[in-house]
Amino acid sequence: MKQTELSIAITGAGGAGVISVGELLLQAWAREGGRGLLRKAFGPQIRGGESAALLKLTESERYTAASAYQVLLAFDWNNYTRFGDEIKLAPGVIVFCEDAGDVPESVLAAEPTLVRLPMKQLAEAAHDDGRVNMLALGLLGQLMGLGEGSLVELALQKLAHKPAAYQEAAEACIAAGCAQQLDCSVQVPAPGVPGGWYISGNQAAGLGALEAGIRFVAAYPITPASDVLEWMAGGLEQLGGNLVQAEDELAAINMTIGAAFGGVPSFTATSGPGLALMTESIGLAVASETPITVLNVMRGGPSTGIPTKSEQSDLNIALHGLHGDAPHLVLAPLDIADCVYTSAWAVQLAQHLQTAAIVLSDQFIGQSTAVITEPVRCAPLAPPVSCEGGDNDYLRYRLTDSGVSTMAVPGDPGLRFTADGLEHNEQGTPSARDDDHQQQLAKRARKLNAHDYGDDWARIDGEGSLGLVCFGSASAAVAEAAELLAEQGVACRTVSLRLLAPLQHGSLTAALADCERVLVVEQNHGGQLYRYLRGQMDFTQPLHSYARPGPVPLSGAAIVAALAEVSPA
Repeated sequence: MKQTELSIAITGAGGAGVISVGELLLQAWAREGGRGLLRKAFGPQIRGGESAALLKLTESERYTAASAYQVLLAFDWNNYTRFGDEIKLAPGVIVFCEDAGDVPESVLAAEPTLVRLPMKQLAEAAHDDGRVNMLALGLLGQLMGLGEGSLVELALQKLAHKPAAYQEAAEACIAAGCAQQLDCSVQVPAPGVPGGWYISGNQAAGLGALEAGIRFVAAYPITPASDVLEWMAGGLEQLGGNLVQAEDELAAINMTIGAAFGGVPSFTATSGPGLALMTESIGLAVASETPITVLNVMRGGPSTGIPTKSEQSDLNIALHGLHGDAPHLVLAPLDIADCVYTSAWAVQLAQHLQTAAIVLSDQFIGQSTAVITEPVRCAPLAPPVSCEGGDNDYLRYRLTDSGVSTMAVPGDPGLRFTADGLEHNEQGTPSARDDDHQQQLAKRARKLNAHDYGDDWARIDGEGSLGLVCFGSASAAVAEAAELLAEQGVACRTVSLRLLAPLQHGSLTAALADCERVLVVEQNHGGQLYRYLRGQMDFTQPLHSYARPGPVPLSGAAIVAALAEVSPA
């Protein structure tokens, strides 16, 4: 039987180089034309704690978490047991471990093929500065059929800025790992076409923002969004832009608004706690019609919550967190490749509609790395009309049919206006008049609701009497569930929402018109999308909810199992 998937878990202490092993294996696999996903799992500690590299090698690019792992390499058992909920072992799993120490009962229950090796001693014997992670790279590379030369080349590239002794040790340990005689083997998926992209969701979101014209970024580091900023810093410098690490999230969002007011497309990235601090100022961007884009890489909450695990629990604050009537855009990328498209589209919409856009990524797609084909790009939107008027007659907030007015920037001759958080008239002069307030409220809502978002509001697949609705990263698990249901003879339609606000009521109603029952799938505890949809729309068919919080990722099998309980056929 042809193998279409191989899953490998590598666990150890933070700082032991576990993630590096996973990255190098996936890069070497990509060179062979393979496709795959690397999920990175960490403990909640700021330093140290546990870490895991969770590899899933596949023939397709639908990247869900592995349901069970066929290979496990544990640097130690203490850190492995901390991932008991996330790492399920397949029957007969191949387990690499040190030759000393008791194997946990949970591992023995899978009736594993144990490969006990004195990994630490072998690494030290290979080189005085030998490290176990490079020995593990050689072991797993050999198991996967990857060439020693490719592994060494990639490792030396990664260690290019390290002392020569580090590089020599890595090469020696990889060779020692590849030289071990293994009494086990695995089947690997057939490689695809060489030339795929090796990219994380956070990098893809940053790329989309840069390609859409972002030239200023201000942000404060926060897990799991920090690597967005680290990656964008180099790109911005090459493009003549600037990135500022602010002293906190309040400063970051206000710097972003300030730069946007000055005419520079601007962006910030954060996670739930940071978004909570930014909401007041995002309201200022809405009121002053200043275009900004905020990427929120969601994590488990509330409060500090579980900062290193994924959850779709910031939907409510993204939709409703601004005080007053403050219509704005909320979008969510559907997978790692789609981060390029959705991030760029959000920037373009924010610029075109002169408002705030919040993009809801999450830890699963943000910090995971995948091998993908070149992503689809977002076609540029038509630029707004040029400014008209002179001294004393320029109307920055002119009441137009579309709701969009022309935007001047400081220094444009004869186009002065006032911009602040106070309600105002068409010119921008602060006003508490009833008619000004009513007109400007309607204007800010109209420009979002009147815009034609085309077909990009969602990804729609399949036909059937069952509808599965989700948003963001739940898309892959829902697609997997649809395949499993099809094997059972149940046809369904999947609707993965990319644009959450403004909700496309008519399009969603049409997409679900032939469905007799609908299940809303999301990764949070409160059923936030389910309740949002129920509050916004009148469904003619029964609407059910499957809401499961993190840290365990959503899976197609779990959705199918839940379907029988929440929405029996």
